[in-house]
Amino acid sequence: MKKISILLVTLTALLCTPVVNAQYYELANQLPRLISPALSGSLNYKGYVDFSGTAGLGDNRANFIGVSTSQGFKYSSWFFMGVGIGVEVAMAQQPELQDIPGDDGYGYYDYGSSKTKMMIPLFTDFRFNIGSEQNTSFFIDLKLGAAWIMGSSYLRLNRGYLTNQTQFYLKPTMGIRIPVNSNNSRQAVNIGVSYQLLTSGNNYGWRSRSLSLNNIGATVGFEW
Repeated sequence: MKKISILLVTLTALLCTPVVNAQYYELANQLPRLISPALSGSLNYKGYVDFSGTAGLGDNRANFIGVSTSQGFKYSSWFFMGVGIGVEVAMAQQPELQDIPGDDGYGYYDYGSSKTKMMIPLFTDFRFNIGSEQNTSFFIDLKLGAAWIMGSSYLRLNRGYLTNQTQFYLKPTMGIRIPVNSNNSRQAVNIGVSYQLLTSGNNYGWRSRSLSLNNIGATVGFEW
């Protein structure tokens, strides 16, 4: 009985091997056809580049200027989702504080901080279009992710420090989309009003390690 079982397994393997090989061969032949739509853009690939400038609000204020790009796909005529990266320069306003008293009576002293720092945000980008792609329309964009101050020093604020640890990053934008190519409605200029939030419990604020930066400003971008 055992010999019969071994014989059946062997026959099955011999019979299945050509089938499996045929499937791999078919897949290899179809692979260029699967890749071609992605390369040609027929899978609704979309790209964006945005230039923004935002002004700080509140006691801890820092102004930001920067550029970011998002790459992804349109899943319908009104919805885009992708991932992105940016480079921003943070410029602190009124950085007067040299020493922050802690709860234990000791302070966090100003070692190696700066009033100007570079920041790198990484995010998921969600964009919603309201109206026809062929005409001027409205859009809502939401960038959601994390950001890091580059370098070992901190960003010195008026009443605290933004560290180089991970910061929560949120940047919604609302505005208008203006097509710029009558032969290709995928190309457009976007002009909007943006809000930006940076926050975490890894910072140094007045008697607290929780510190947030709130900004509002404008974004101008191009999509293709």
